[in-house]
Amino acid sequence: MTALPIRQPVRIIGIDPGLRRTGWGVIEAEGNRLIYVACGSVEPPDDLPLASRLLGIHEGLAAVLSDHKPMEAAVEQTFINKDGAATLKLGQARGVAMLAPAMFGISVAEYAPNQVKKTVVGAGHADKHQIAMMLKILLPKAEPPSADAADALAIAITHAHHRQSTALRLRVVGI
Repeated sequence: MTALPIRQPVRIIGIDPGLRRTGWGVIEAEGNRLIYVACGSVEPPDDLPLASRLLGIHEGLAAVLSDHKPMEAAVEQTFINKDGAATLKLGQARGVAMLAPAMFGISVAEYAPNQVKKTVVGAGHADKHQIAMMLKILLPKAEPPSADAADALAIAITHAHHRQSTALRLRVVGI
């Protein structure tokens, strides 16, 4: 009789990029079981120049990555809005949010906002209140201090549910 391998928990960080607040949430996934670890947000001062704010986001995320040592990361994809300049700036924050884990050697997956909502709530057009309610059910010990931190936990949950198919897709593409 051979023993089945024990599944090791996987620590995942979800990141919700933003110039004012970049939310982050860390969970552990062990099979279908999700365990809350920590969450918060990186908030560089509004009066800093863009480059300094981006540096602040990077330094804040680097500290979180160093403290919590996730094995995998997930970042929300940018949605395109009518304000091109705002979309471009958000894209720069998103680039920093992807760079920070990559510098730690952590693979980074990307998920569309509708996919995150559909995974956590069951509907692709759920609102922030519905996400918060489902987080209380899925991660009862989590008390996110902001909507950005809650969104980051939702992104981490999405990755926990889709990580096998995401890893397979990356292998097929050859990344």
